Amino acid sequence: MNIFLSLRPLGENYANPKTCFFHVLFKAAGLAMYILSALFFDSFVIIFVVMVLLAALDFWVVKNVSGRILVGLRWWNEINEAGQNLKFFLCNDGCSNPYSDAKKQIQGFACQAIASHFTSTIRSALSAV
Repeated sequence: MNIFLSLRPLGENYANPKTCFFHVLFKAAGLAMYILSALFFDSFVIIFVVMVLLAALDFWVVKNVSGRILVGLRWWNEINEAGQNLKFFLCNDGCSNPYSDAKKQIQGFACQAIASHFTSTIRSALSAV
């Protein structure tokens, strides 16, 4: 089977081409600056400051623009009166919190994996006796 059969045709329209362009642009700008910075600047401080600014812009675009438009996910942090850091995730439907659901699923999977490893170790130890 040819792997290229599943790719979209070049002339097909995409839902958010501008968002995808800026998503890739800020990542490419950071990578290009990192690779080519020695050609343009002699000072490590200038390179560092420009890289931090490009990384901050990339983070902002991914968090606030790409994440919301392309994926439909918004998130933010709040600190309550007790000083605990609370993370909030909001999907397009406005009511689900995938972070807490995923955390429960990962904890359940980890407990299952540990329990199965423990029982298989005990079984192999008992069968050797």
